[in-house]
Formats: sequence, structure tokens, C-alpha cells
Amino acid sequence: MGEGLQEDRKTELPMIREGGGSTGRKFAASGIFPRWLTDQGQRFLTVSIPLLSLFLIVAIAITFIPSNPYSPFSSKITPRLRSFFLLYRSDQNHGPAASASASASNTSSSSSAEVNSSRMAVCLVGGARRFELTGPSIMERILKVYPEADLFLHSPFDKNSFKLLLLRKAPRIAWVRIFQPQPMPETEPELRVLTASGSPNGIQGLLQYFNLVEGCLTMIKAYQEQNSFKYDWIVRTRVDGFWNAPLGPEFFLRDSYLVPPGSSYGGLNDRLGIGDMTTSVAALSRLSLILQLDAAGFRQLNSETSFRAQLTTQNVSYVTKRLPFCIVTDRKYSFPPFRYGVPVAAMSSPGPLSGAKCRPCTVVCKDKCVADVMSELDRGWSWTDWENGTLRLCDAHGEWESGWERIFDRSAGRKLANERRRVWSLTQRECVEEFEKMRRRSGRWEAPTAEEICKLGSEH
Repeated sequence: MGEGLQEDRKTELPMIREGGGSTGRKFAASGIFPRWLTDQGQRFLTVSIPLLSLFLIVAIAITFIPSNPYSPFSSKITPRLRSFFLLYRSDQNHGPAASASASASNTSSSSSAEVNSSRMAVCLVGGARRFELTGPSIMERILKVYPEADLFLHSPFDKNSFKLLLLRKAPRIAWVRIFQPQPMPETEPELRVLTASGSPNGIQGLLQYFNLVEGCLTMIKAYQEQNSFKYDWIVRTRVDGFWNAPLGPEFFLRDSYLVPPGSSYGGLNDRLGIGDMTTSVAALSRLSLILQLDAAGFRQLNSETSFRAQLTTQNVSYVTKRLPFCIVTDRKYSFPPFRYGVPVAAMSSPGPLSGAKCRPCTVVCKDKCVADVMSELDRGWSWTDWENGTLRLCDAHGEWESGWERIFDRSAGRKLANERRRVWSLTQRECVEEFEKMRRRSGRWEAPTAEEICKLGSEH
């Protein structure tokens, strides 16, 4: 690498001599450059000063160009460019580490004994669409790993909610809220700050997701106040996350908020986060911080860029580390993915998959094929780690393949496979009985009756 840099310098210097000599002499004669400055230094400044000036002019102009979407002077691209500069400037001011390698020297992992002896809240959010696959893995690889952790569940009520009874044996259930989702008002600040682009359900989908996340934080705060204590750690993850290995103590980092790498879509992967109470409040306040982002001038952000802006404007450092989970998806994606496409991992991939999209499938691409496909993807978009044979890909352009159950059972193992089969074999009476047991074990319960939940499930 050193030789390559020297070769670059050798090829650049003659260009500077050819283009800057006469101009440099004119500047020197006019007194702009001091007489002691070498010819080489004068030539370097001749080239660099105009370029730096141009960059500053563009940056200042973009920052002050009106970005009100209702202004006749606004364009579609201006808000995105302006927000890019705001994010860059915020990073420079607050200095959050953008990668594990950049921040490892300033951040230390907690020990197993320290994490196990601390107060922890596990915040689980989202719909239960494929919870028969993901729920048992969350039980085994998070909740049972930290049996003193309090579980907070915030989930919309739908035909799949009956599957949430798989949590009935969680070591500690603090609060369960299964609610009837309602359309949320879309305010002018929200319409300015957020973009519908890339969201399956537009801005309404973003607001519903943000409400799930911040609603869980509200539950945690209320539970703390009610019981007169404060949590040391909050683990925020999704109902549709499948874990193929335990969440270890090395992911609990002091003074920084931990997020997965990849799937960042121009910002930060927001499919999981781990932090102390202070950093978690900044990370989970997805709705209430929109007003601050609006006042700061951020425009047209997706979920990931909004998440990054929250942390940087609140002066919260973040660290990325690979984590052993993926997001089970029913969505269809073209194959092979290209540039800004989305790779869908096989759930049998050894990983860690760091929250990449996944499904149970027959592997169609591995080893060199994966290297060829992933090298064509934009690393700042939907890219995920793939080196050393850790990733295998599905062809996800269609529905889940016939026989996916056998594929899942084979890769997940007997214990998780048995739970998947058991939840579908329950009678309505058994479903009600198990929900009642779960309700009695919960510190606080806000949900439709067990009969309503199980009846809706049996109808579908």
C-alpha cells in the first residue's frame, strides 16, 4: 500500500508543476504568497485554495437554501443534499464513531458477570407475522440467556397475535401491550423531515414503526417510576428477528450505543440497539425527536437516516458490531440483487447476519457466487457482511418455496422446530389457557381478551 501511495504522489506532482507554475509566480509577485514559501508549496496552494473555497460555498448554499417542501424555490434533491451536509457536520461536531474499528479503542465491553448482575429491559416490538419461527429463538438466545431481564412487549393486534403466547415461559414479563393500531396524524414537521420513498406503507408506515419503538420506551420509563429503580441496559429488538446464536455480553458497551452494521440505507441499521438508559432514550425517541430534527433543518429522511440524525444531534456515540440475527421477511426481492438491491439471506447461513433480510430457503448462491453478487452492491445501502463463507443467498423474487417448513426445521434444530409445530396444533381452548397463564405472570397487561386473540387467529 505504501508503494502505491508513493507512486500516486509521483504522478500527481508533475501535473501540479505543469498547471500551476505561471499562476504561482503571479501570486508570489503580487504578495499573496510569502516569499519564504517554496515553489512546491505555492503550486499546492494554487490548486487547493479554489477547490476548498468551492466546497465551502456549496456547503453554505445548500445549508441556507429554503427546504420547505411548499416553497417555490425548493427542489426534490435540495432537502436530501442539505440533510447530507447536516449529518456530515453533526458527525464532525459530535464525533460518534461510525464503525467498530474506529471506536473500539474508546469503548470497552462489559463482562458477563457485570451484565448478568445489572438491571436489564428487553424491548420487543412489531407484528407477530412469523413469530412461530422467530419467537422461540428470542426465548432461547436472549431471554433465557439473561433470566433477570424484564420483558416489555409492544405489538399491534392482528390475526397472528396468538403466536405471542410463545413468550408465556419468559423468565420475567414486566409489561405486555397488544393494541389495536389506528392511523396516525401526519404533521407538517413529519412530512418535511421524513420521506415515503422506500417505505412499503409510506410515511404512515414510518410513523407506526416509530410509535412502536417509542411506545416501548414509554412503558419502560413508567415501570421504572412505578418500582423506583433505573435500568442499566435496554435491549431493543424486533419480533420478526431470528437469532441463530446467543446475545453475548460483548455487545453491551459502556458510553456508546450499539447497532448492527450493514442494511444502513444511507444512515444506521435500526433493526436492533443496545445501550444504557441515557443513550437508549436518545435512540428510542423516534417520534418526539422529529421536532428537533425539523428545527435543525433535516429533510426527507428515511428510517435509517432519521435514526442516525437522532444520535448525532443528541451527541450520542455509536458503535457497529456484527450480531447473530436476521429479519424474517415475506417481501419479494429481485435476484440477483444489483447496486441498490436487497440481498435475502438463507436462514441456514452461519452469519452473523446483523439484521439482514432472510427466509428459509434452498440455497441458490454461496462462496464465489456470493462474492460476485455482494461486490456489485452499494456498501452504504443494503450491503451486509459476507466474507469467509458467512452468507448464503436465497432467490427471493417469488413466494416462499414449497417445503420451507422442513428447510427451517433442519437448520433451526429440534427444539425450535417443535415450538413452530406446536403453536399451529393448539386448539382454541388451549390457546386461551396459555394466554391466561401468560397474563397472570405479567406485571402489567394491556391487550384484548385471550378469547378475542385466539378466535381471530383460529379464523385465519
